[in-house]
Amino acid sequence: MESKNNTVVTEFILLGLTQSRDIQFMVFVLILIFYLIILPGNILIILTIRSDPALTAPLYFFLSNLAFLDASYSFIVAPRMLVDFLSEKKVISYQGCIIQLFFLHFLGGGEGLLLVVMAFDRYMAICRPLHYSTVMSPRACYAMLMALWLGGFVHSIIQVILILHLPFCGPNQLDNFFCDVPQVIKLACTDTFVVEILMVFNSGLLTLLCFMGLLASYAVILCHIRKSSSEGKNKAMSTCTTHVIIIFLMFGPAIFIYTRPFRALPADKVVSFFHTVIFPLMNPVIYTLRNQEVKTSMKKLLFRYLIC
Repeated sequence: MESKNNTVVTEFILLGLTQSRDIQFMVFVLILIFYLIILPGNILIILTIRSDPALTAPLYFFLSNLAFLDASYSFIVAPRMLVDFLSEKKVISYQGCIIQLFFLHFLGGGEGLLLVVMAFDRYMAICRPLHYSTVMSPRACYAMLMALWLGGFVHSIIQVILILHLPFCGPNQLDNFFCDVPQVIKLACTDTFVVEILMVFNSGLLTLLCFMGLLASYAVILCHIRKSSSEGKNKAMSTCTTHVIIIFLMFGPAIFIYTRPFRALPADKVVSFFHTVIFPLMNPVIYTLRNQEVKTSMKKLLFRYLIC
């Protein structure tokens, strides 16, 4: 009996990251360590920036949102992955799969656009400092934040709508540890060539264009910094270098996964693991370790609460 979305598949079986019990145990421990150490660190970054009146610049406003997005993003895949390591049968419902896929691309798309906004913020601060306070006003920052959330939603809802129109009537084994577009599309009982092309344009092409645009922007910024003789040259260079590292961590795996035809490669699962579990937790921490103001404020916050 078919349902309204023309599918008889009510659940998907996840084959997981690996079938080796030893590797599964190692990955389980690795994820648990990251969660117990780095996730609280991301939450601490948010609390530090929100509680310190000295950290009100747009740079820190966007950094706190980056920490929030990355912490939220890590909850989409990793907790279920930890539970699946302890389960013999790894099953996710059709509705659960669609929900996971939606939030994966909603938050991922929003984070990609946030990195674009952060690049614009650095460009205005370094290359157009006289216009910075006017262009990057609190109202403008909130408008940009709303725009990137809306952009992430539109990007994700397009993915979901295209998949909801596909019939699933046969195999239901996903060769992955979570639901994502490439694996789900391959299980459809119809020719998916047109859908795959649309998906590549919606995810792959946009990811690649954002990545190239960001690299070009930071190349301009770094050239401007090198020609500058101001006192804040080293600080600006450190900040921009950190942004570039985060851009490679964010966009590198996404380009590998989404800018090619949807065919399985041996490295897909490993790249997806770092893209969805490890890197999201690391991004804000990497940034904070190179930002003296945030580190100082964080130490003060911890000292104040430990003393109390």
